[in-house]
Amino acid sequence: MDCKEVERQITAFIERKLEYRELKQFIEHVDSCEDCREELTIQFLISEGMVRLEEGSAFDLQRELDDRMNEAQHHVRVHRMFQYMGVTLEAVAIVAVAVIIMLLFL
Repeated sequence: MDCKEVERQITAFIERKLEYRELKQFIEHVDSCEDCREELTIQFLISEGMVRLEEGSAFDLQRELDDRMNEAQHHVRVHRMFQYMGVTLEAVAIVAVAVIIMLLFL
């Protein structure tokens, strides 16, 4: 994913609308690109800051952005774990079927 794509997806990230693959690529890029991280920070501060000002509530937007990034990273890790579990279960099922077939023909 390049910087232009990340910039187009910042709003979707803030609104929690990125799918797994987009989210994974977005996080990887933002973690490695200081310019995109800065752009994300600015857009997050503007969009969320306006909401908080209208609500009249106290806020720490940098902490909220950090929390949002941590939440997204956790989501990606959990999704990846389920993918690995699925592949492992498929492999176990294939081995089990192969063993059953071999036992039937012995």
